[in-house]
Amino acid sequence: MSDDLTVLADDCAREARTFLSTMTEVASGSVPSAAMPMTLLALSQVLLMGSRLGAIEDVVPEERFEADPGPDADVDPLRTALANLFDGIDDYAHVVDPLVDVQVARSSVSEDIAEIALALSHGLLHHEAGRVTEALWWWQFSYLSSWGDSGARALRVMLSLLGHVRLDADEETVADAEFDALHP
Repeated sequence: MSDDLTVLADDCAREARTFLSTMTEVASGSVPSAAMPMTLLALSQVLLMGSRLGAIEDVVPEERFEADPGPDADVDPLRTALANLFDGIDDYAHVVDPLVDVQVARSSVSEDIAEIALALSHGLLHHEAGRVTEALWWWQFSYLSSWGDSGARALRVMLSLLGHVRLDADEETVADAEFDALHP
């Protein structure tokens, strides 16, 4: 593997760890007023990582079959904590594939973030085991096939929420809504 890909893999591993750490902190509810802005930032950063992977040629793993990295991370606690934190603002509607059809589906920010966390964790297992090409392949494949879309939708929802909170109402109403949304 080229030095450039090794550097990219290390950068991706660092970004993956940062995303997981940030979202775990957000899910803890320790700073509810920062939950939406920190989620927006974390999603933006991890989508930048994914975009870098999407912009390069396909990474081809050295082996024909993926090595077993071990058990997948348990993202259910993260999903549940985020669903509780974002209760009342978690669910949203989206167009499934705007190039194919205008079919609308429902999703949730907590589900999207859990999906991203699972994919990033899976790639980290490969990276930490020294299977750098496999990690890059996994992050690139999963970004293009699933979590890139989920992340972009969740980012749009967070941006929309912040826009509504900050632009639609007077300060007192905004403060009450934030408090109610983040303190069920």
